[in-house]
Formats: sequence, structure tokens, C-alpha cells
Amino acid sequence: MATPAKQVSEGTAKYLSVYLCILALAGLQFVIAYQNITALQMFRRMLSVAVVEAGVAVMFFMHLWAEKRGFLLFVVVFTIFVLLSMQFGWTDSFRLTRCVGYCS
Repeated sequence: MATPAKQVSEGTAKYLSVYLCILALAGLQFVIAYQNITALQMFRRMLSVAVVEAGVAVMFFMHLWAEKRGFLLFVVVFTIFVLLSMQFGWTDSFRLTRCVGYCS
């Protein structure tokens, strides 16, 4: 059985390494921002790094890595469903900015 001091140092080391990984990913975003690439390439690269960064943060700082696989799958599917459902509002916002239809 591990002593409380050993448990604290193991937990601190794990969180410190996750923090440094997220910090490195944020630094990678700065490197991508200063590259001479097209907007579409920059968008794809920044989005992929941001998704990885958010995934690491959610898995470790919200303790999802310790949950059962079924619950983790539910959270992923529910999050994707919510993000896709939010996309239905864009069509109406574009209609309102162009004042098409019953806009006053």
C-alpha cells in the first residue's frame, strides 16, 4: 500500500505532465499562427490542435479517463450531437443579416 506522500507526488507528476503537454500544444498554435499558409490550411491545423488540446484537458482535468468506457462514449456522442444541433441556427442568423423574408 502506498503512503499518502507517495500518492500525492504521483498525482502531482501526472497533472504536471498533462499541464506541460497542454502548454506545448498552445505553443504549437502560436507556431501555426505565424506560418505563411492559406486560411483554410491554418483553420484545419488550428482546429485539429485545439480539439486535441481540449480532449486532453477534458480527459484528465475532468477525470473522464477514470470513467467506464460506456459513459465516455455517451459523453462523446452527446457532445457531437449538441454541436451538430447548434448548426441549425446558422441558417436563420444568415437570413436575418441579409433581411430576407419577414425581417423589418
